[in-house]
Amino acid sequence: MPPEQRDLDPERRRLAEEKKNERYVWWYLAYFLFGIHLVAFVMIYAVMHAG
Repeated sequence: MPPEQRDLDPERRRLAEEKKNERYVWWYLAYFLFGIHLVAFVMIYAVMHAG
């Protein structure tokens, strides 16, 4: 275990881990919303240019 982690109590370590997980959740949400909009724009384009 690295020395900087040895100094942290379990509560601080848990908070650091929680903050990291929260960051991942925000990135997944951002990618998800970007993907939904991309699909929507492609569908709108397809419908407008159909036929």
